[in-house]
Order: sequence, then structure tokens, then C-alpha cells
Amino acid sequence: MLLPQECAVIARAAESRKREFATARSCARGALARLGLPAVAVLPGPGGAPQWPDGVTGSITHCAGYRAAAVALTRDVASLGVDAEPNEALPDRDMMRLIAIDEERGHVAELSAGRPDVSWERLLFSAKESVYKAWFPLARRWLGFESAGIVIDPNAGTFTARLLVPGPILNGSSLRLLHGRWLAEKGLLVTTVVVPAI
Repeated sequence: MLLPQECAVIARAAESRKREFATARSCARGALARLGLPAVAVLPGPGGAPQWPDGVTGSITHCAGYRAAAVALTRDVASLGVDAEPNEALPDRDMMRLIAIDEERGHVAELSAGRPDVSWERLLFSAKESVYKAWFPLARRWLGFESAGIVIDPNAGTFTARLLVPGPILNGSSLRLLHGRWLAEKGLLVTTVVVPAI
């Protein structure tokens, strides 16, 4: 159920978008409740990123048949990103030219040959989405697909993103690497990135 401020934000959207928005906000409020925080409106802010209460960072994701939210206290986590995608080929084969740098294309081709049960191109896209969602609250600026190089570990269920542009300053140092986890299960690909506060 949406709160009044959220209803106003989504009033002119299509019904499918309203349902998606509502279930994602329900997930967000459930996550906040697990931190012992009251129900609040989670409105889109700059760049569409959710605006969380003071002292909280978080991320929302949605795709066909799946909605999720993750939150943490900023004393523990500086930022986080979560993304979900169907474990299917990208909708357009030309998307790989847009989302991947040369090294990633070769890496994804090797992964695809070894484990065709995972759509590695779509997983790369999801990982980049999680990286962006963790990046934006810290940097407050756009991060293009070509601005981070990702290496996926197919056995450990992890990935590393190396920023190819200057990162935001965190604890006195420029953020250069982000570490994430991924999961392929029940027809879904889920990725997450957590940037520790310390």
C-alpha cells in the first residue's frame, strides 16, 4: 500500500508501473521495519534513486515477477546497490556493445562457453546496475557502463568492479574497487554491491 506522497509521485503512471512501484515500496518499508525504523514514504530523488531516512542507505530493484529492497544503517554501510534481472539473454544483442568494455566481452564469452545455464551478458548488465546504485549516493553523478570494468568469479558467486574514472572520497581515499556478490536461481539473476562504512 502506498503512502499519500508516493501516490502523488506515481499518479500518472501505467497500472503495471504503479503495481511495481507499490510492491517495491512495501519491500522497502519491510526492510526499514527490520532495522526498527518507522514506515516512511520512499520517494525517488535525484537520478531516480530512492530517498532514505537520515542515517539509512539502501537500494530497490524490480523485474518481472520479483521485487526487493535492501537497507542498512550508514554507520555500518556507506552505500549499497541491488539489482535483479531475468536469467535470459539481453533483449537486444547490440546491448553488449553499449554495456561492456573489450576485456568484459572476452570474459563473458569464456563464461558463456563454460556455463551456458547462466546468461552472463545479462549478469554483467545486472552487476553494472548494482555498481551504479552503490556509486550514485556517494558520488552524486552519473557513472556510464564504460566507466567500470567488472570481473565475475563464476565459482565463488562474486564480482569485482574496478572504477575507470575518479571515485568519490571515502574515509580519506578515492574509491577504486567495489566488491559484489551474484546469484542465479529460479530463473533470476540477482547482484549486490556493499560499500562498507569503514
